[in-house]
Amino acid sequence: MNAGRIPYLHPCASLTLAGIPPETFEYRLGNRSALEWVVDQYRVTEDDRSGIKSDLNRDDDPQYIVRLVGQVVNASYETVRIVRTLPPVFPE
Repeated sequence: MNAGRIPYLHPCASLTLAGIPPETFEYRLGNRSALEWVVDQYRVTEDDRSGIKSDLNRDDDPQYIVRLVGQVVNASYETVRIVRTLPPVFPE
């Protein structure tokens, strides 16, 4: 994912989520945006040695990841918007 440069997310071959505001990527959890963190955590992986597959996606609710991404985008965007309205901590 090109954080802040591409306003869409392509989590799998059959799904593209578009219209992600660039401000979403400004809300950081450590060294990554909240959205990057969620996408990384929900990425399907398979261990090369054991062949064990890690898939946190929910078979009983295929729209779960779409809703989750929407919630993270909204929370990140709103947090950045609110923080921008706060007065400076150390005024000049």
